[in-house]
Amino acid sequence: MMTFRRKIVSSSLTDLISSFDNKAQAHTELQKITAFSGQFDKNHKPTFSKDEYGKPVPGSMTEYRGAEAQARVCTEMKELCEIIHEYGKTPCKGLLPPELKSATKVISFGELFTIYTVISDKLVGLLLRTRKYQLTYFEGEVLFQKRDDDVPVFLMKSIEEIREYCNNKALQARRSVSPMPN
Repeated sequence: MMTFRRKIVSSSLTDLISSFDNKAQAHTELQKITAFSGQFDKNHKPTFSKDEYGKPVPGSMTEYRGAEAQARVCTEMKELCEIIHEYGKTPCKGLLPPELKSATKVISFGELFTIYTVISDKLVGLLLRTRKYQLTYFEGEVLFQKRDDDVPVFLMKSIEEIREYCNNKALQARRSVSPMPN
């Protein structure tokens, strides 16, 4: 009975050593392609498919942190739209150009800046992101404090649609990664 137990322990120990060696080898290979490591090999050419290039290793903490950051940004976009909905005014539909007829609320950038700076310093970045997803609309590339205080910022969807969109996008980001990152 004792020899049988030793075989299990010995086999288990061999498996652990083999597993450790495999991880050490994978780490050494990773260091060869990491430009900031002391073992970087400029002659080593990693092969990536177009889908893998520029993306974190599946199941890694980097992938997990990226998904969490994306979910957090979706939450902040929703909060910005909530503020525009709460403090904005209903636009006069007769005065709007056809592409803005779906706008539900409008607020000047100056007023929004005054309200939002108490909450966050990311207003301009979040406005650009909400415009990218067609949740808001404003003229110009970027809005600047003082210079663009009178520029109207339009909420382009109902607050219910925005909540649903942002909640789904945050949930999708969280579900896109492994539940237990390495």
